[in-house]
This record gives sequence, C-alpha cells and structure tokens, in this order.
Amino acid sequence: MNPTFLGPLRLHTQLEQWPLTMPFRIAGYTFEMIEVLVVTLQKDECVGRAEAAGIYYMKDRPHSMIQQIESLRATIEVGLDRNALQKLLPPGGARNALDCALWDLEAKATGCPAWQVAGLDRPRPIVTTFTCSADQPAEVVMAARSYRNPKALKLKLTGESIDVERIRAVRESLPDVWMSIDANQGFSRSFLESLMPILVEEKVALIEQPFPRGQEELLDGFQSPIPIVADESVLSLADIPHLVGRFNMINIKLDKCGGLTEGLAMVRAAAEYGLNAMVGNMMGTSLAIAPAFVLGQVCNVADLDGCIFLKADRAITVQYNDGLVTCPDGLWG
Repeated sequence: MNPTFLGPLRLHTQLEQWPLTMPFRIAGYTFEMIEVLVVTLQKDECVGRAEAAGIYYMKDRPHSMIQQIESLRATIEVGLDRNALQKLLPPGGARNALDCALWDLEAKATGCPAWQVAGLDRPRPIVTTFTCSADQPAEVVMAARSYRNPKALKLKLTGESIDVERIRAVRESLPDVWMSIDANQGFSRSFLESLMPILVEEKVALIEQPFPRGQEELLDGFQSPIPIVADESVLSLADIPHLVGRFNMINIKLDKCGGLTEGLAMVRAAAEYGLNAMVGNMMGTSLAIAPAFVLGQVCNVADLDGCIFLKADRAITVQYNDGLVTCPDGLWG
C-alpha cells in the first residue's frame, strides 16, 4: 500500500532549535544545540508529521532543506506518494522529512500503523546503544554510569592517545556491558592498527567509521578481528556495493538516506551483499527517533538515544527502560 494523496494537500514547514543539556563532542565537532526541520502534511482532517536534522558533514542543514521543500511546494500540494518522492528529491534531510510525514499521514488516513504498512511484525522494545561523548576519561565513565542499566554503550573517540584511557576506564567501570567505538572519520590506519590490541583486550564489539568518507581504500587488506561499520561512508542505496570486502555492517540513518522508504530498502540490499544493518540517528527529538525505531525492528544493532541529550523533548516521547527503547502509540505512524 502506498496511496497517492491527491490535492489539496496542505504543506507546512517549520525550523526548530532544541538545546542540549551539555556540549556533545565527537571527532571534529562539538554540538550545543540541534536544529531540525518539521514538516506537516494535511489531507482533510488527517495530519502527518515528521522531523529531520540533515547531515552536518555534507552541509545538508535545515535551512537548505526548507528551501528545497519550499521550491517544490506546488508539486507537493497537488499530490504525492512515497515512490514519486524518491524521484522528486535526492537522499538527505529534506526527503526524509517529507517521506516520514507521508508515512505518518498514511497511517492516520488508513488506520494502519506504519509498521503494518511496511509489512513488519508488531514492534517490540529493542536494545539501543547509549552514547558517551569524547570527554576526559573520568567524564566518560560518569556519562556511562549515568545511564540506567545500559545493555550497550558507544564511545565517541577522536584518534588521540587519550582514546585508550577512555576505553579502559569505561571497561573497568562496566566490565560486562556490550561496547562499541565510533571514530566519526577521525582515525588514521596506523592509529587503528596500534589501537586494535586494546580494542580486542577490552572486548570492543564494533568499530564504527574509522576513516574519512572517500578514503575507504584504507581498509583494503586490513584484517580486523572486530566488525567494522560504515556510517559516513554509506549515505544511501547507491553506496552499498562499494563497501563489500571493506565493511561488515552499514549504519542506516534516515537523514542520510532520505527516509524510511529507502531505509527499509537498504536493509534488504545489505543482506543481499552479505552485510549486517544498524540503525542510527543524527540527534533530534522523539519525533525523529520514532520512524527509526520502526526500521530498528529489522536491524542487527540500534543506536537510538539521540533525544536523551536534549533539555526538553516532545509532549509524547520514546521511552527508555532497562537498556531498551520503545515507541508509544500516538507519537508517530
């Protein structure tokens, strides 16, 4: 099912700013506030809504996203379905906001929840990683221990010698937690090679995006005992074939690929190429996490903690309990 919502279809766009509780540091960036684009589509009495933050490292920002959408207002308001949208806009935040708003509108108009429209089983709570900013080791431990009964952690690293202290400090404090690391393109090959014995010793389960996008050949011939995840190296379906033999898993983010429609297609394509799938997020409110939660039902790993870093959230929020994330009815889809 993928109905075309014929006009008059009312489009509303709005930029919002959501402050973080404290600065969030990764390799090369520090975030103090998240700006998002909220798209609302209305057909008769039914309203679909979604949120996107874009891709900061691709200069895909909410201000440019809103311009993309507004330039197509007449086309959108005449009528649109998700298949047509894939041709109307490229992958990125603008398409994500529209795509997920269409999913939400369809759920409201038909009475069928988004997971059912996607042909999935009823959603279950899923384990999510909880992220620790690249701070001083004692602060990283404090952040890790602040999470209530975490089952999985992700440590942001920077390619500096202090990374070893960060890893060892968290492992000493939480000896049994599942742990991954995320370099956000910040490693050199020599640094990864030197770090690998420590990663093995400290039982790190995944290594995410060690090298910069466009330098994937640095993984050629690299025999890693730990699975390596492509994040910045995989934006959309088109990138997947080039990852085979270098990566073991892809991190699908709806802001990168342009929405839940392509996200679901990427899970299927990854399996065809022998790759596992992870679902992540670009940080945002619970409205951004909700469609990613649907995608997470068919992924091997989920990183859906983005809204916990906000000072405030939506009126209806995703819920975190005992290391799991779940999405209540009424939030989206």
